[in-house]
Amino acid sequence: MIGLISATAAGAAARDRLAAAWPDRTRVYDGGAGEAVRAAFAECEQLVCFLATGAVVRLLAPLLGDKAADPGVVCVDEGGRFAVSLLGGHGGGANELAREVGGLLGAEPVVTTATDAVGLPGLDTLGFPYEGSVAAVSRALLDGEPVALEAEVPWPLPALPTSPEGAYTVRLTDRAVAPGEREVLLRPPSLVVGVGASRGAPADEVLALVEESLRDAGLSPRSVAELATVDAKSEEPGIVAAAERLRVPLVTYPAPELADVAVPNPSGAPLAAVGTPSVAEAAALARGGELLVPKRKSVRADGRPAMATCAVVRRPGRGRLAVVGLGPGARDLLTPRAADELRRASVLVGLDQYVDQIRDLLRPGTRVLESGLGAEEERARTAVEEARRGHAVALIGSGDAGVYAMASPALAEASDDIDVVGVPGVTAALAAGAILGAPLGHDHVSISLSDLHTPWEVIERRVRAAAEADIVVTFYNPRSRGRDWQLPKALAILAGHRDPATPVGVVRNASRPDESSRLTTLGGLDPATVDMMTVVTVGNTATRDIAGRMVTPRGYRWQESHRTDGQEAAR
Repeated sequence: MIGLISATAAGAAARDRLAAAWPDRTRVYDGGAGEAVRAAFAECEQLVCFLATGAVVRLLAPLLGDKAADPGVVCVDEGGRFAVSLLGGHGGGANELAREVGGLLGAEPVVTTATDAVGLPGLDTLGFPYEGSVAAVSRALLDGEPVALEAEVPWPLPALPTSPEGAYTVRLTDRAVAPGEREVLLRPPSLVVGVGASRGAPADEVLALVEESLRDAGLSPRSVAELATVDAKSEEPGIVAAAERLRVPLVTYPAPELADVAVPNPSGAPLAAVGTPSVAEAAALARGGELLVPKRKSVRADGRPAMATCAVVRRPGRGRLAVVGLGPGARDLLTPRAADELRRASVLVGLDQYVDQIRDLLRPGTRVLESGLGAEEERARTAVEEARRGHAVALIGSGDAGVYAMASPALAEASDDIDVVGVPGVTAALAAGAILGAPLGHDHVSISLSDLHTPWEVIERRVRAAAEADIVVTFYNPRSRGRDWQLPKALAILAGHRDPATPVGVVRNASRPDESSRLTTLGGLDPATVDMMTVVTVGNTATRDIAGRMVTPRGYRWQESHRTDGQEAAR
């Protein structure tokens, strides 16, 4: 919960905007500022104070305890100009909260945490449990000292400016080892513990078996991602309680699915009881991995038969491929999600000119694999290969990466051994349409006139279908020096079904500094004025030039009534 505190009418107005936007996340504290801050500090995970930073510092000072436990605090000034991350930037989430508050209120987020200020991900913000000298290793990264990355378990980390060797170390490991003096241990969620239990098995017995199995194998309980079992045990109190105490989810599988998993130690007892010859081993191995601890049974102090079994599997991290659309070119048309994915990636793959557009958004240490025009398939293969090696990869394309861009060849190469995330972007048809007016107000289609990947016979058939169906058409890749006849041919096909006065919009370099646009007609368009940087939108029979804007009406009844009334008034 986020506590909201204000002391003036201006602060209260901004406070109420935040409360209205986040009704389920916020709680307003009324009364005197001192009393409100004390109450919110004790009851909330985060605070937003619409007060001067100096006043908040004085109010917070007597309350501060442990940086790992204190809430994150953001201050917003009376004018609503700045959202300052004041306390708990990483541990309390104040840095991210400042960005969220700033985005909602139109305030500039102010983040002074050293790593954030220079674009480095904080070692304590990577989403992993961590141990060791975070401050010392972070300072070494900031100072440019060599810091080695030792990944004992492959995992898709964001970019870090690490070296093959160094006096400081970031070690990614699920082993139960203690950090060195100049070392940070990151605990990836790589371990899956399969558990089986007789009815009524005590939680203490299940938990003791799990902890003992991990300890004997030299594995860290902080790397346990989940407990896994058969569906029939999904509500077994001892298993449910053990998962709760370990603070991990309980994942269950149907018995027939577990019965198909090859295990080294099948047994007739679980087969008779729940329909699978293995519970612990099969549940741990259900999604693949390396069996580190074969099935073992609990030991009871009273000598009675064991009531719990467990097995431990190391499941390697899956590589991550984000296919990111950069939009038409303008930075403010790059979506926040796309920017987040660029900062999350440790490997960037893209066309050199697109890489140049967003190079300043990349974190230090990002490995950039760029190539020139005509290497689309090579870039797609490279991105997938890097993801299969366990990296976090961003493959970029202009506009929307799924529209005549990199998503299609990349996903054709990718299989289910990596995670794939699609990040939409503003595609050229939408950017051009917004500049022209509302040409896509009704049904519309996009057609690429490039016959490099599609035979012209197929393209021509699609143009004819759009012409006959009276659909607005946006042409991508309309004309190049080596392809100068396709656009005239396509326009001629449309002209066989539409009046020469049909509006046509021509937009070149939409949203870029040298953007240009013009509205012409189907009969008046000179194809020689069009190139590969241009998008051509041809209206349908209802499209109109209204006050210099290209508009395709949707056909609302009120529009027809308005048009009829206007005609009557004109008579």
